[in-house]
Order: sequence, then structure tokens, then C-alpha cells
Amino acid sequence: MEENESSLPNASQQVKKMAYHKVNADQRTQGQYLDSDDLQATALELEWDMEKELEEPGFDHFRLDGAVQHHLGNSQSPDLDLEPIQPSASPKGRFQRLQEDPEYISHYSRQSPKSHRCSFFQILKVFCAALILFIFGIVIGYYAGKKCPSPPASPEPNSTHNYHEILKEIKAENIQQIYRDLLKSPREDDVDAAMKILLQWTSHGLEDVRLVNYSVLLDLPDSSSNTITLKNSGECFYPDGQQCSKVTKTLHSQDLLYSYAAYSAKGTLEAELVDIQYGTIEDLMRIQTTTNVTKKIALLKLGQSPLLYKLSLLEDAGFGGVLLYVDPCDLPKTTDLADKAFMVSLNSGGDPSTPGYASIDGNYRQHRLNLTTLLVQPISASLAKKLAFIPENRVQKDKCVPVQMSSTDKKIISLSIQSITTYKTISNVIGYLKGSVFPDRYVIIGSHHSSLNAYDGQEWASSTAIITAFIQALMLKVKRGWRTDRTIVFCSWGGTSFGNIGSYEWAEDLKRVLQRNVVAYVSLHNPVRGNSTLHPIASPSLQQLATESQSINCVEKTECPGSNVSSVQTQGDSDYFINHLGVPALLFSYEDINTSENASFLSEALFPMHAMRTEELDPSFKLHENIAKFSGHATLQIANEPVLPFNALDIALEVQNSLRVFLGEEVDASQLLAVASRLRDTAELFQSDEMRPANDPRERAPIRVRMLNDVLQSLEKSFLVQQAPPGLYSIFSGITGRYHREGKEPKRRRF
Repeated sequence: MEENESSLPNASQQVKKMAYHKVNADQRTQGQYLDSDDLQATALELEWDMEKELEEPGFDHFRLDGAVQHHLGNSQSPDLDLEPIQPSASPKGRFQRLQEDPEYISHYSRQSPKSHRCSFFQILKVFCAALILFIFGIVIGYYAGKKCPSPPASPEPNSTHNYHEILKEIKAENIQQIYRDLLKSPREDDVDAAMKILLQWTSHGLEDVRLVNYSVLLDLPDSSSNTITLKNSGECFYPDGQQCSKVTKTLHSQDLLYSYAAYSAKGTLEAELVDIQYGTIEDLMRIQTTTNVTKKIALLKLGQSPLLYKLSLLEDAGFGGVLLYVDPCDLPKTTDLADKAFMVSLNSGGDPSTPGYASIDGNYRQHRLNLTTLLVQPISASLAKKLAFIPENRVQKDKCVPVQMSSTDKKIISLSIQSITTYKTISNVIGYLKGSVFPDRYVIIGSHHSSLNAYDGQEWASSTAIITAFIQALMLKVKRGWRTDRTIVFCSWGGTSFGNIGSYEWAEDLKRVLQRNVVAYVSLHNPVRGNSTLHPIASPSLQQLATESQSINCVEKTECPGSNVSSVQTQGDSDYFINHLGVPALLFSYEDINTSENASFLSEALFPMHAMRTEELDPSFKLHENIAKFSGHATLQIANEPVLPFNALDIALEVQNSLRVFLGEEVDASQLLAVASRLRDTAELFQSDEMRPANDPRERAPIRVRMLNDVLQSLEKSFLVQQAPPGLYSIFSGITGRYHREGKEPKRRRF
């Protein structure tokens, strides 16, 4: 008997050694990485082996002394300075779910060994001690309950009611006050403006806000203005149309200096001026049949298609320079910009010295003085008329007559362009509101701040005031215990005027993380450009959400806006997210132009605006309030709905309709259209069989919803086009849609 009892400790040690060697053997598997599920499976196998061994004779009194819990992080996610946005925990493993089984305790528990009989005095001592502790516990609990505050209420469930409570806090007077605070020091540089925004967001309670700086190559105007000289008469003009003189230059130095094309070629060119209208392929073919355009200067209208796309065509045709203007007939009658020149950027995106990769310390830099061989100069419409010899009072029965040169006279001009390339610091303001359910899924809402000494008007303050007002309203709800399911990332970008540099550099720096985790981008780029028409623009998968969001105030109105959502490509900092990451994007804006599909490209021109322009367009700031509510509603829907509010069928319909226009009557079109038709049928089946059940809480399984959302998030990535033409969408539907909106024959375009 004594021999058997002495053997028990040795047997216990042998079992522990066996368990230790088994775990170490599993963890020393060469060349493999064990994730959390594998470790949990190993724990189950070890538990089972020990169960079998402990049930052998002689181990009736064996008892485990303790257990150690191991927690493994997601080591596959790179550390890219996204501390507040850590990847969410994976679904519960098999071992953890087994522990939550109500039968788990009885299944694995052991009978406790029989204890020895206690004496009467020992029982009495224990009873007295317990009674004293019980009395002390009641007294301490009573006084602690009076002094300690009650625990915070549990977070409220996500619902439409919560959305309305948040949006109700967005008020026009708050936006107006924020707007005016931002403009108290209008001459601040990029870093100062970014710091002011950071302090505003922090004061409203946003939990994590940081400044992200990049040193980038900018093309800034020289100390003297660019000039255009008409050689026939010897007249010299500034870009705004006024004749060259020291007095004029002094009075309008700011406007004149910034009337230029950033990253244009530098130098002087004397050549014949050739009118090519909008620079379409048809315009070029018409001109080239009668004129040799090599090293000539093109007179080009802005609009109808992206500027970079048209300049690439002119460069290939052999032109040496371009005078760029906006035809007054393309502008609303209420807009008077005929005597104003403007600025454009010829940068397709990001820091030109680090094309395609982030501008961070240690990366190779290319000092690129220009991004085109063309000498490009923006001019006012009044100067374009002078160069074309068109009388100022030329009217035709109150109808606007487009600017067009006479083909009889040959006009020789001299174009002189100077600018300076230098490295400057631009800053992004990035704020995070971490999600409670899916913190590794990000909804980005972005605006931009000033980087041109307020030359680009006060549009930056307009968009920044809207996003700040939304943060203010949202954080009031967050302080009461509510939180979004997905993480919202608030961004104010720097360097937008020079080619969306801030957003490009940040996204290139974190490309791998953003490509996997970004769900959608809600843009606030220049939201109030006019005051007559609400113009929502959305990627195909978000068009239905855009329609619903612009109707949130319909309860109080007799008439609701119709579904006028356009899929034309947007301008601004959403460019990288759309064209390189395949992220669906959404933008609400007010404009004065009804034919916005073509005229939207006029926003590529940055006109000098006085400080009161925004308040003249929207004196009550009611339009700003509407934009904030529309954008806020869409953001909350994307950030909180269990199933992402994306529409797969709209993507299929956009592809099918675009292909019909793109292919036209080509013989080989039937087979490709048949594939597009099957894509539409599959999308319909997907929405009815997969999305509809997932939206029913009674049939919703968390793992299935997660898988479904991953599919929805990746839909538009499937239609990215590699090496798209400059300035055009990289989404296939956007490219074909653009050809259709130009009203041209798409089958003639070969890239």
C-alpha cells in the first residue's frame, strides 16, 4: 500500500512531462506558423490525451494544480503607425466555444477528494470568522455604495434612432462659427492650418488625433509673373488679360503669381497659336489634316474630359505649348470669371520625387523639374478672346457664343513661363474613432485644408467646417456610451492643390493595410460650389445609399429629390482610394451647373476667390448643414450596418450598360455582352440568396456576415484597370462611361 502511494507523485510528474514535451513538439514544427485556431486545436488534443491517461487505475486522486492561458496577437499585420486601429480579434476558436458549452463543466470536472472530519471547535472558529467577515462586508458595501458612482450604462444598440440623434446635433450656426474661426488667420501655411484643425478635433473629444508630415517636391511660382506676348502687335499680357505694367503687377501680385500650371515645362516658346477647342481626338484629327502642329501652341478649353488626358494627346501630337482657358459658355450665367486666370496642377498624384511609393526618409527621390514637355499656361477667357480677335460685345440674340478663332489669320505669340521647384513640408490631420465590433474595418471621411495662402478661395475652410461639425455631433453621442461598429478615420489632407499629395503619400505609406481594411471613402471636397443643384456622385455600389441619404429630410417636405446620383468620376483626394485601391467613394456637393457630367472637370481650375464668396453662396449655411447630414448619414450607415449597404447589382448594371455603349455595333460584341448579362444574373442571385438572409437578424450568423462583407468590400476591386489613361478612372465602368458622356464614338479610342 505504501509503495503504491509513493508512486503517485512520480506518476504525476511523468504525466506533466509528457504534456510538456507534447506541447513543445507541436510548437517546434519547422517552417510553420501556428495561428490561434491551431494552438486551440493543440490544446484540445492535449486535454484529451491527459483525460485518457488520468482515467487509468491509480490516478483517482490526481488533480491539476493550475492552467496557463496564452494570448497570441496577429503577427501578420505590419506595424505601420496605426496604433489606434488594431486588427479585430478573430472569431472564437473551438476550445473557447467548448468552454462556453453549458455541459462543459460537468463533462470535464472531477470529484473532489473526501475531506477529513473536522472537530467541533474548528467548525466553530470557521463559523465565527465567516460571520464577522459577513458583517464587515455589509458595512463596507453600504458606505461604498453611497460614495461610488453607479457604473456607466451599457452601449446603446445601433439603430436609425441613433443616427437621427447624431444628425440632429449638426446645425448651420455651428458650421458657420467653425468656418469663421478657421479664417481668422487666412495667411497661414499648410502646417499651421493643420495644427489648428488638430486642436479643434481634439477639443471636441476625438480620442486619437495626430499630425502626419511629409517633405515633398512642390512647383511654386517665381517672383515675376508669366507673360504672353502677341508678336503681330507687340502687346504683352499677364495671364488675367491685363497689359504688362508695374502698376498692375503690384495691385494684383498674388493672383498673377499663382496664375500658372504647377509642374509645367519652363522656358520661352515663340510659335503659331492653333485653336483646338476641347482637344478631343476628333478636334486633333480635324486640325492635323490642314496644319502641321509640331512645336505649335494650342489654344485649349478646359472641360469635357480630364486635363491630363487631353495634354497627353497634345504631347503625343507634337505640340510645344498650351494656353488653357474656360469658355464662358460652359459656366453658369451667375458666375463672372471672364477676367480671372487660374491655377492648375499637372501632377497626376502624390509627391513627384517619389512616384508610386511613399515620401519617407530613406526612400530614393527624383528631382523632377517638370512632369510634361509642354509649356502650359492658364489664361482668362477675356485674354483668349483678345488672342482670337473676338469683340467683347459679340452676342447673338442673348445666346452665349463659344470662343473660336478665325481660321484666316495666322497669330504668332511668345509664351514665357518660370516657376521654382523646392521641397516643402505638407501635413495631414488624421483622427480615429475606433469601432467596437469591427475595429479593423475603416470608413474614411476626408476633406482638405489650405496650402496656397488662400489663393484657392475659402473652399478648404468650407469642407473642414463640415467635417468638424460632424465630429462634434458624433462625439456627443460617443460620450454617452454609444460607438460605431467599424472604425471611422477622419482625414484633413494637405497639398491637395498640387495633385492630392497628402492623401497619396499617406495611402502609399500604408497601402497594404488600407487595401485590406478600407471599406469606403466619403469625400467632402469643395462641397458648396454653387447653390442651385444638389449633385451626388457615387461609385456604382454606393449609388443606392446615396439616393437614400439625400432623402433623410423628406419627412418634413412635400417633395423629395429624385434619384439623380451620377457615377462620373470625382475630383479631389478620393482619387488614390478609387483608382489604386478600388475603394467605393461617395460625394455630395451643390453646384450651379446642370450638365455636370461634362462641366465637373471645370473644377480642376482653382480660381482666386475673395473671402466672402462662400457666405454669398450660402449666407445661412443651410447648404453646408445639408451636406454634413447627407455625408454623415452615409458614413453612419456604412460604419454601423451589420451587412455593408453596398449594391452588387448596380455594379453589374453599370458594366453591362457601359459595354453596350463602348462596343457599339462591333461584330464581336455579342459574346462579351453575354458575359455581362450572366454577371447581372449572378449579382441578382447573390443579393437574393446571400444578402437578403444576412439582413434578417433571425438568420444572421456572425461568421457568415463577416465573409459576406469581405465579398462586398472587394467587389469594385475586381474592375480595376491597370495603366488607365492619365486622369481617367481606373474602374472599367468609369472609363467606358466617360466615352459615352463625351458623346463620341468610343470604338475609335485605342490605348
